[in-house]
Amino acid sequence: MTPFLPDGVSPAVAAMLVAASFATSGLTAAFGIGGGVALLTLLGYVLPVAALVPVHGVTQMASNAGRMFVQRAFVRWDRVAPFIAGSLLGAAVGAPFVVRLDDPWLKIGLGLFIIAVTWIQLPALSRGGRATMAAGGLATTFLSMFFGASGPLTAAFFAKSFADRRNYAGSHAAAMTFQHGFKVVAFALAGFSFADWLPLMAGMAATGYLGTVVGARFLNSMPEARFRLAFAVLMTLLALDLVRRGVLALAG
Repeated sequence: MTPFLPDGVSPAVAAMLVAASFATSGLTAAFGIGGGVALLTLLGYVLPVAALVPVHGVTQMASNAGRMFVQRAFVRWDRVAPFIAGSLLGAAVGAPFVVRLDDPWLKIGLGLFIIAVTWIQLPALSRGGRATMAAGGLATTFLSMFFGASGPLTAAFFAKSFADRRNYAGSHAAAMTFQHGFKVVAFALAGFSFADWLPLMAGMAATGYLGTVVGARFLNSMPEARFRLAFAVLMTLLALDLVRRGVLALAG
């Protein structure tokens, strides 16, 4: 057993994860999405299943909190607050109806849903006020309870709700900080031992913040049109990969 590291995690693996946290946080800060999914995929190769989602939740909460701090001047709390309130309601409404569906179909459904929301024009979202944001929080959280991923759903919604990429980045980071925070609290109440993973998570949080600072520089210097195109392409690639994995699972 290596001091300060949980059983089964070698120093080499820990170093790789700390470096990956820097890279994936930078990706999310620059383009608004992608880093969390990439980090979750990597963690799935090296961490035990029981620790995968809790550790990812803590690192993403820290990464988004850092992103929120860096972009704090652009957070639209007048829209984020009702979104968070709607998210709590969506979780409460969806909980009694959650059923166990086949994972391949969930991946295919989520992928197609993200592609549709990314490319279909939804002018009502850009005009919407508090009621629209609350409804978005309710809907995306409700759907995420079936699809199992809130980041891409929330990103697709927020991207259509803000005309300025910096308002999108800061507000999305704030919303995801609270959503991941709710998840961390739930795992703590369920009895997961975060203390065993604290040094590793602290290292990943530290490099994640550095990656956020670097990525934010690209965001601030990138033209709005280029950001929108890069965001849409990245979202589509992530969605197509979900569909691919779902189809392969069905075929296999």
